[in-house]
Amino acid sequence: ACSGAERQICSLSGQGFDVATFRLLAQRSNHSRLPAAPFPVVKTCIFSLCHLQKYKEFEKSVRVEEIDGMKVVKTLAKKMEEMFRMKKEAMRRLVEAAEEAHLQHEEDPELQYEYFNAVLINEVDEEGNNVELGGEFVLEPNDHFNNLSVNLSLSVVQVPTNMYNKDPAIVNGVYWSEALNKVFVDNFEKDPSLIWQYFGSAKGFFRQYPGVKWHPDEHGVIAFDCRNRKWYIQAATSPKDMVILVDVSGSMKGLRLTIARQTVSSILDTLGDDDFFNIIAYNQEMHYVEPCLNGTLVRADRNNKAVTCVFSLCAQAIMLVTDGATQMYDDVFAKFNWPDRKVRIFPYLIGRESAFADNMKWMACANKGYFSQISTLADVQENVMRYLHVMSRPKVIDHEHDTVWTEAYVDSTVSFIGPSLMTTVAMPVFSTKNETVSGILLGVVGTDIPLQELMKIIPKHLLGIHGYAFAITNNGYILTHPDLRPLYQEGQKRRKPNYSSVDLSEVEWEDKDDFLRNAMVNRKTGTFSMEVKKTVDKGLVQEVLFDAVVTAPLEAYWTGLALNKSENSDKGVEIAYLGTRTGLSRTSLFVVPEHLSNQDFLTAEDKEGVFNADHFPLWYKRANICASVFLFFTPGNENKSVVLASTAIQLLDDRKSPIVASVGIQMKLDFFQRKFWTASRQCAALDGKCTISCDNEDIKCYLIDNNGFILVTEDYSQTGLFFGEVESAVMNKLLLMGSFKRITLYDYQALCRVYAGSSDSARSLSHVSTVPKYSQRSRGKTMMVPCDTEYPAFVSERTIKETTGNIDCEGCARSFVIQQIPSSNLFMVVVDNKCDCSSAPLSLKCDRLKFQKDRKRPETCHPFHPEENAMECGGTAGLSAPLTAALLPLLATFISR
Repeated sequence: ACSGAERQICSLSGQGFDVATFRLLAQRSNHSRLPAAPFPVVKTCIFSLCHLQKYKEFEKSVRVEEIDGMKVVKTLAKKMEEMFRMKKEAMRRLVEAAEEAHLQHEEDPELQYEYFNAVLINEVDEEGNNVELGGEFVLEPNDHFNNLSVNLSLSVVQVPTNMYNKDPAIVNGVYWSEALNKVFVDNFEKDPSLIWQYFGSAKGFFRQYPGVKWHPDEHGVIAFDCRNRKWYIQAATSPKDMVILVDVSGSMKGLRLTIARQTVSSILDTLGDDDFFNIIAYNQEMHYVEPCLNGTLVRADRNNKAVTCVFSLCAQAIMLVTDGATQMYDDVFAKFNWPDRKVRIFPYLIGRESAFADNMKWMACANKGYFSQISTLADVQENVMRYLHVMSRPKVIDHEHDTVWTEAYVDSTVSFIGPSLMTTVAMPVFSTKNETVSGILLGVVGTDIPLQELMKIIPKHLLGIHGYAFAITNNGYILTHPDLRPLYQEGQKRRKPNYSSVDLSEVEWEDKDDFLRNAMVNRKTGTFSMEVKKTVDKGLVQEVLFDAVVTAPLEAYWTGLALNKSENSDKGVEIAYLGTRTGLSRTSLFVVPEHLSNQDFLTAEDKEGVFNADHFPLWYKRANICASVFLFFTPGNENKSVVLASTAIQLLDDRKSPIVASVGIQMKLDFFQRKFWTASRQCAALDGKCTISCDNEDIKCYLIDNNGFILVTEDYSQTGLFFGEVESAVMNKLLLMGSFKRITLYDYQALCRVYAGSSDSARSLSHVSTVPKYSQRSRGKTMMVPCDTEYPAFVSERTIKETTGNIDCEGCARSFVIQQIPSSNLFMVVVDNKCDCSSAPLSLKCDRLKFQKDRKRPETCHPFHPEENAMECGGTAGLSAPLTAALLPLLATFISR
């Protein structure tokens, strides 16, 4: 299979392990009294030369083209912008149609109208007749909607179970919004990539296109309320700064405390990534629910809301959750909030008693807020939602149709296509009738954009094996990124609670100064470079055909090796493999499949999409990290019985040296170890004998990789362990000397298993935001909760070829030598075993919460409007002295901003 000089070198591989060849390749050690730095698998080197020769034969017939990275990025950005523009225009057409239809409609409290209810369509009664609001609704499977049965001509209307589906307000809204059906269809014809389009009404109903049947849960309930969704809230209101004051005095206990908790939780659910908040509990004294957030507001992402300084500098509000107020505190408001009344007050009176209702309503009316009384848990949701309509008034009066884009989220409730990651573009719909000076929000239109559609635009074939594209939001959160992990596997795939609040710096953690992140948030363009460290164990047809032709002779070469019994008599080498950048892979078994030590040469993920633009096998990635170097490693599937050896094949021209393929072998670990021990006994002395060898009890020999993990040692149980666990003192010394450097890896998307004990309804309200909502269901069981993990990693300094050192162990000096094995990622370490130098092994909440990263604020803000009708402030219907102490600093802080 090889020719000329290459054939001569390859013929050596048939003679077994050759010490002379080893000495030529490995170079002699300068320490003649220590074992030479061995390179035990000469076969691998010779093996790769043969493969390289096949590419060399075609080297003159290929052309290397340099990729202009900036041009690729600009082209990609332009295509994404065009996609978003088309979606935005579709929403604008819906807004115009909805506002015109409402303008032409006259409210009729007696209106009777049969519409297609999403739950009742195609349902029949006992006599076989269509049920009311049901009717025959044609549904046909459609590939574009994941083979769901849909109706591409009509939309359906969903009404939450807790609402009356024939309420006059709902019927009137459904009637005039029928005008959207034609626009839905037209939008889909103009842009076939659209999926779900919808209109969420301020009255609570949800119109969805294409029409699809909804099914209640096991309790016969559909709890979905469009007004709770982030796309609705973001489009309806401006960014908010909010402080939630919660009464935890003695009277707030039992059911009242439970209702208060649910009220706070519902308020937090209405906050998004552009909002900032904090929670203060008070009785005789006031204290912050999260002590380390004293005196500041934090962004309302999932992480911060789960545990509980920058302000949005837009709409500002104080939410007051209490069971009574003995005063109106007009002097406080007069001093800090009047006459502009920029801080709105939203009092929530908990319980059935109405003795303090007048005082609390006055506070709301005097500060452009809204008063609500909540008597039962069933009342919480509807009462909390009212504050959104109040805060949307300035935006409605200004008639600004701001377009919003949500963070990445998984919403199988509406998507019907399983846990698919998506973003939503949404736009508010306003009443344009002249008499609505105070501003009336009719609802919000929106459409989903699966992030898979964005990924299709990315020219992955131009990005290379380690290249990728990603997008972030104005807050620096990831919209799409190959390291974003929204799901986890535990029996079945489930969504993570905090996947939508993963900051770019939490996956691109080498960007320690946030240079890349902040440049993107501030919409800058340009190029720069930074050192990147990755834990790698985790299309063009013509090129594929070229690779297939070039590598075809290798099959015959591999077959010849397999038939040559002397070449692999001990069955040490089990698999030969080759992979090219275009996606072509070849493998050859040197043993029968049943005798393979590692049955998972290709992982499950490899088998699903091996060598596609998103996934390359571990051995291919490792080989592409360092060209002209043999990388030895154990696979990442906990299998310690084999070693993989890979190297890259490069083509050379005047400018670049592109990597075109990777080649390597899988061998048994014990075979690899035997070769190591054989080589380690070869020394430069005339008689070939070593004065000191690895057989000597006074020394210990290790073969470690560039990350400090042990591949070979006398104690086989230590294979795969980190060298610092076995020789902590030596590792510490290597770190001090610079032979290795420590880096810290973080995983801000981790999940930890915790025990979910029973919840106590009488616990302090300070736990209101930290108790997971599903704790009641998980009582007495373990559950997965979001957590941050931090772990060390170690990287060798490749410029240091050899290091010697001594360790003082309480009067006993322990020496060691570490030597880099040429053309590999391996190091031989020889340690003096005369002394015991055992030492301690090598050894995030407030800091992270307080540290606020750069964000780009939304372009527009609508905090208040002089024409707003502030007298619509709630229905008609004690707080202790420390409330004054709470209100004073809060109002002062808001106003000073």
